[in-house]
Amino acid sequence: MSKIQKTLRDNIGFFFVIPWLVGFLIFKAYPFISSFYYSFTDYDLFKGISKHTLENYINVFANKQERTALIITFKYAFMTVPLKLVSALFIAYILNFKIKGVNFFRTAYYIPSILGGSVAIAVLWRALFNDEGLIRMIFGIFGIEGPHFFTNSNWALFMICLLRVWQFGSAMVIFLAALKGVPTDLYEAAAIDGAGKWRQFFTITVPLITPVIFYNLITQLVQAFQEFNGPFIITKGGPRGSTTLMTLLIYNNAFGGTYKMGKACAQAWVLFVILVLFTMISFWSQKHWVYYSDEDGR
Repeated sequence: MSKIQKTLRDNIGFFFVIPWLVGFLIFKAYPFISSFYYSFTDYDLFKGISKHTLENYINVFANKQERTALIITFKYAFMTVPLKLVSALFIAYILNFKIKGVNFFRTAYYIPSILGGSVAIAVLWRALFNDEGLIRMIFGIFGIEGPHFFTNSNWALFMICLLRVWQFGSAMVIFLAALKGVPTDLYEAAAIDGAGKWRQFFTITVPLITPVIFYNLITQLVQAFQEFNGPFIITKGGPRGSTTLMTLLIYNNAFGGTYKMGKACAQAWVLFVILVLFTMISFWSQKHWVYYSDEDGR
C-alpha cells in the first residue's frame, strides 16, 4: 500500500466532515465575523461603506427608539420566561399522575409547541384577538365591549407574551421526563410523615428537578430574546412601538426600506452580548439553587 493510499485510509473521516465544514465556514463563521466588522461601519446594502464609526453602538443606548426597543425586549423576556416555566411545570406535575386519558392530554398540551413557531398560528392568534375577532365577538354576545387586545398599548405586549407562553409543550415534556425520575419512595416516606401533595412538591420534587429547571430556563431565555414572528406578523411592532422587540428593530433597519446593515449588525451584537451575560449569570447562580445528585456536578 502506497503512502498516499495509507494517508487517505487514515484520514477518511475528514473527507466526510468536509461538506459540514464548508457549510459552517460559509453560512456560520463568515457571517458571524463579517457582521462584527460591519457593526463598526455605516454599511448600506446598496451604497456600501463610506465610514467607520462607533455611532451604531452609541445609538443603541442613546437613541430613544433603540433604547425603548431594548427595554420592551427585557419586559417581554421577563414576563414570558417565568410564566412559561411555571405553566409547563404545573401541567407536567398534573400529567405525571395516573389519570384517565393522560396520553391524550399530554399530546394536546404538546401540540401548540410544534405549531407555535409557524406563521399560520400567529395569523390565527391575530384573527382571534383583533378588534373584529372571535374573542371580542363572544364578549359582544354578553354585552361586554372587551379590551382592544392589539390596538391598546397596555394589552398588546401581554398578548404577544401570551402567545409564547401558550407554547409551553416542549418545556412540559422535559419537566415530565424529570418528574418520572424522582424516586417514589421519597414521596411514600413524606406521606408517612404527614406531608401533603404541595409540601412534597416544594420539598422533594422541586429540589430534585432543579437541573432540568435550569436547563429550561436557559433555553427559554434564549428563545424569548430571539422572538420575532409574533410582533412582526400580529402587530408590526405597534401600537406606538409597544411591541417593537430588538429583533424586529434589527429586521426593520436591515430590510425595512432603509437597508442600514451596519446599524442592524451593531444591534444584533448588543443583543448577543446581553444573552451571553444573562447566560453567564445563570450559570454562576446555579451553585446557589441547583442541586445535583453528586458533588462533582455542582
